Amino acid sequence: MGAVQLESVAAQHAHAKLNVDSLPQGPSLFDGNDTARIDGSKSDEYERFEKGLMQYGCAHYRRRCRIRAPCCNEIFDCRHCHNESKVICSLCGTEQEVRQICINCGVCMGKYFCEVCKLFDDDVSKQQYHCHACGICRIGGRENFFHCSKCGCCYSKVLKNSHACVEGAMHHDCPICFEYLFESRNDVSVLPCGHTIHEKCLKEMKEHCQFACPLCSKSVCDMSKAWERLDAELATLSNSFDDKVVRILCNDCGAVSEVQFHLIAHKCHSCKSYNTRQI
Repeated sequence: MGAVQLESVAAQHAHAKLNVDSLPQGPSLFDGNDTARIDGSKSDEYERFEKGLMQYGCAHYRRRCRIRAPCCNEIFDCRHCHNESKVICSLCGTEQEVRQICINCGVCMGKYFCEVCKLFDDDVSKQQYHCHACGICRIGGRENFFHCSKCGCCYSKVLKNSHACVEGAMHHDCPICFEYLFESRNDVSVLPCGHTIHEKCLKEMKEHCQFACPLCSKSVCDMSKAWERLDAELATLSNSFDDKVVRILCNDCGAVSEVQFHLIAHKCHSCKSYNTRQI
């Protein structure tokens, strides 16, 4: 498994809350694409709901709200506007437009500087680089990573010809801690099935003897030695259901088999895995 190191530019996303007290109460205000909707048959409420549509916002978003940045308590149209605002030189205190070199004292305000993300960092040991396909800065060295357009993220080159592609694999929450993986600063592991999870969350899973992907139930590592040990253990146990046959589905290879029922486990005839379920 390969670890993916990420560095998010945005400290957090600001989400506007929709006040629905005066709107028609239905099963949901949102459709399948998280888009707000309203019953158009009530014209006055619909007019209020749609008022100012596409008339407000900034160069980045059309929206009818602004955010207050928790770092400076100032109000901006969006987080990008905040990042594009001003910088203050730590040495001379000069406030200025975002740039790498201070216009007053000439100091370099960050050895690594990304004009797109407005990111400064003197610690270049992180080997920062900007991925235009991801749209954010990452760490680990450009030469050590490649961008997978299907998975939608930069992966270690050791995975280039071996990982299973999953559409938008990084654009979802960690299935254990629910942190958004694409912008997480913690290491991420790509499982053999192609799904992604925080490396520390995967470690905790294994410590609790959980070896199946939380999303698709496929084994997260090579379990062949474990299956061999289970073979040996089951061989020493008597089975009182010799005449009972059940159908099983293998979570690892997807094969369907008919096997002798056992109270402990059922072995896939195809790949010899015990990661199976009765169907």
